[in-house]
Amino acid sequence: MLRLCHGLTSPSVKMLTDSALSRCPWFVSMRSKFSKPKVSMEVIARRSEEHEKYGGDPDQPHKLHLVTRVKSVKRRPYWEKEMISDLGLHKAHVPVIHKNILSVNLRLKTVKHLVRIQPLKTPYGLPSEQDIADTYINSKGELIVRRLLLPVEPKAIDS
Repeated sequence: MLRLCHGLTSPSVKMLTDSALSRCPWFVSMRSKFSKPKVSMEVIARRSEEHEKYGGDPDQPHKLHLVTRVKSVKRRPYWEKEMISDLGLHKAHVPVIHKNILSVNLRLKTVKHLVRIQPLKTPYGLPSEQDIADTYINSKGELIVRRLLLPVEPKAIDS
């Protein structure tokens, strides 16, 4: 092998590669293969429309995720099972709230095919500390505050 490579000098190798490459119509240089964007502009435009479809704003992302496990972890690799248990998704179809931060998002990325991720919407604003006990999450992913009415003090009637 060494003698075969030793017999080829640099001009002969250059001439061999130039003539061989000119005859191969299927040849694509590696530089052009890796310098082109892999995602087309049409896909990027569709993704920006998805922000509008799902109510997301890329400039101001939501603060909390509502994560629900929708698929079983049976017959899945051990790292996915561990990630599901670390996220607290032991039971299926039971929502869990997580912060929208990088460390949580990286965990969710590994199990995104097993979970449904929705933004936690607060149509009535964030609850105060007194109202935390009277909140619930409905099926649309909204945090609803059940406000209790305080009794009205009776006024004296002048007669």
